[in-house]
Amino acid sequence: MPHTNTSVVDNFFRAIERGDIDAVRAIYAPDATVWHNDGGGDQGLEANLDILGLFSRAIRGLHFDVSRRVDVGDGVFQQHVLRGRLSNGEESALEIAMYLAVSDGRITRIEEYFDVATVTHIIAVANASDAGPSDRR
Repeated sequence: MPHTNTSVVDNFFRAIERGDIDAVRAIYAPDATVWHNDGGGDQGLEANLDILGLFSRAIRGLHFDVSRRVDVGDGVFQQHVLRGRLSNGEESALEIAMYLAVSDGRITRIEEYFDVATVTHIIAVANASDAGPSDRR
């Protein structure tokens, strides 16, 4: 049975929620790129998997509340809120809009819009929790 664009995208987000980075990797095309509105340009596959792994380790109960998902022919447009609890006990809610290009059942490109300050904060909290007690300042 062929994959639909929306089923590929759904499987992608379920794998992230499970923290299954190997499954995420399998859904991405080998040459997939990810663009964020942070001014950093395109991100390669491995760099994106590193960030997704950090988020899945650092955000307890990570889940996506999808408010809109539309198949647009060559991919999917989605709006969602990434929710969960950070290691410092803080509840996090990151609103995201993205386009996910899908070809032959794999994600080939993501263009993602989010609040850069919120993502920077999540990464800072995650990195602080990864540091050992003697490394914290």
